[in-house]
Amino acid sequence: MLDIQKIRADFPILSEKVNGKPLVYFDNGATSQKPQVVIDAISKYYQEYNANIHRGVHTLSQLATDAYEVSRGKIQKHLNAKFPHEVIFTSGTTHAINTVASGISSMIKAGDEVLVSAIEHHSNIVPWQMLCERTGAILKVIPMNDNGELMLSEYDKLLSDKTKIVAVNHISNALGTINPIEYLIEKAHQYGAAILIDGAQATPHLKPDVQALDCDFYVFSGHKICGPTGIGILYGKEAWLNKLQPFQGGGEMIASVTFEKTTYAELPHKLEAGTPNIEGGIVLGTAIDYLNEIGFDNIAAYEQELLDYATEKLLEIEGLKIFGTAANKASVISFNVAEIHPYDIGTIIDKLGIAVRTGHHCAQPIMDYFSIPGTIRASFAFYNTKEEIDIFVDALKKAVSMLA
Repeated sequence: MLDIQKIRADFPILSEKVNGKPLVYFDNGATSQKPQVVIDAISKYYQEYNANIHRGVHTLSQLATDAYEVSRGKIQKHLNAKFPHEVIFTSGTTHAINTVASGISSMIKAGDEVLVSAIEHHSNIVPWQMLCERTGAILKVIPMNDNGELMLSEYDKLLSDKTKIVAVNHISNALGTINPIEYLIEKAHQYGAAILIDGAQATPHLKPDVQALDCDFYVFSGHKICGPTGIGILYGKEAWLNKLQPFQGGGEMIASVTFEKTTYAELPHKLEAGTPNIEGGIVLGTAIDYLNEIGFDNIAAYEQELLDYATEKLLEIEGLKIFGTAANKASVISFNVAEIHPYDIGTIIDKLGIAVRTGHHCAQPIMDYFSIPGTIRASFAFYNTKEEIDIFVDALKKAVSMLA
């Protein structure tokens, strides 16, 4: 059982007021808030041992390097990766996906096929389109049904010996659908295809075991799991990471450089060119420690309560329609009310201190499927409360009344 008030006290921003009203923050799908322990860890790095890593023999450099690599080990353990060097620090999910899409280019030829799903974020569509444009490969799309669930029978039909890589999200940012990634991974491997799982929306809610899943790549962002912005993770199986051509060239990623020839460093450095986001890498480990102390089973159970409660309350509003009604979904609700534009509602309830996301959520193909310009998205975290949901629903009713 979570002590919600104790947890809320860990997050300074939750006591802030917006437009004179207590903040109700339901935009967790875009970014999470940060606990004091994470904020303090950022300050500690800059105040006590700020230095570049891996390159210095002086004390501060050694301290920073040790802290950075300790964090890598924490993330390895969190994901149950086999080796620390299977954990690559990136600037975020987008950078991680692009690293893979660029890195496999030499392995893709004209006529090969790349599969994505109909419920992907743009970050898991555009890099694969760019890969196809470079190589002549063909992008194919796993369709969804009206509930926002992937049509697995169609997925089975799309797979073939031409399929080289499948890229799907673990949880949809726009609909909250939790995809059956175990099935998707197993089927991809039957055809010899690699598979990348976009875990940006999943890692705040659950703890992936990459060895049990047997995925080839798993990517996520630190800022969605109570960590800093500008840091993310690319997990890849050692064999696959060794095959990737580096996305970026520069310092740190080399073994030797002459004007005639450059040889690359071993993993993970081969894929980590340049000075990284050092404090981000270190503090991501702090954030993961914080979440593991709370417990992901506890987080999932509580967020399911919030999802069920909010769904029930929202459906009491006449004309409200939820988009994304999968049987298995995370604590995200996307909806519209009658013919009112989502932006108008979002603007009004912001005046009442409530933060939600409005628009297409970088998932325009989903909006096109439903023939809508966008939705209002309320995304809940373990530090939210049912009382906040009540405030949100009351504010929504006021906005609808004003705009109807």
